[in-house]
Amino acid sequence: MISLTDVYDAGIYIYALSLLFFISDCIRRNSSAKRMGTGLLVVVGVLQASVLVVRAWQESALPIFTPFDFLLLFAFSIVAASVIISYLQRVDFAVLLLTMIGFSVLVLNRLWFTAGNNPLYHWKAVHGLLILHITLANLSFAVLTIAAVFAVMYLFLHHRLKGKKWTDTVRRLPSLEWMDKYSYILVFIGTPLLTVSFIVATLSVISEGRMDLLLDLKVLSTLVGLGIYYFYLIQKRLQQRSGTVMAKWILIGYVFIIIIFMLNAWSDFHRWTGE
Repeated sequence: MISLTDVYDAGIYIYALSLLFFISDCIRRNSSAKRMGTGLLVVVGVLQASVLVVRAWQESALPIFTPFDFLLLFAFSIVAASVIISYLQRVDFAVLLLTMIGFSVLVLNRLWFTAGNNPLYHWKAVHGLLILHITLANLSFAVLTIAAVFAVMYLFLHHRLKGKKWTDTVRRLPSLEWMDKYSYILVFIGTPLLTVSFIVATLSVISEGRMDLLLDLKVLSTLVGLGIYYFYLIQKRLQQRSGTVMAKWILIGYVFIIIIFMLNAWSDFHRWTGE
């Protein structure tokens, strides 16, 4: 009988093969390799979805409460986004970067965590709010990851154009205006999602009478991260900064998003470790 681990591992192997096809296409334009990579990515998405369904059946709830489930859902979101983006023009490198991120998350999740051992069931009074909080956080993480990828591509292309280094890689990238526009749209979407997630989490804490958690390092770091993204959005509206400065602000904000997630292990707010 095929186990959950077998399906998960099969997804990793197929993901690796898909990544190889995307790398091949980016090194030397190859539409067949791109189609094959996209097709394999769809298979990975189906396998990940099946694992999520099994986990939902095992937990009798949406599987989002453990680090394993959270990262699996995040990886699935990245796969879905990669498949959709792959049908746009001149975004081959964005798909490649997203595929590399999703693959890395899937592998690290397999090495670091295991399914089960839900440490958050003690928040029974706010179970529904907790589901909403984690779901929105996951979506915002995925959206802001894509924004960060476009920001990296923007800085790379700007550096190449400034140095007048016209290569096939440069010609295959979207325009600076395109990447700047869609980075803004993604941050404009991801920031409110993260904000609502934070508000829901705060309301959950207040309802539990755990006011001391509002001074938790994770809470304060989330506020700083949100502040960075809102600063970016305000500056973007005022149009007082160059595209390169704005791209750097997106990456600074994303670094804080990573820090926020890593703080789970040391934060009393989530207690991913189950203590």
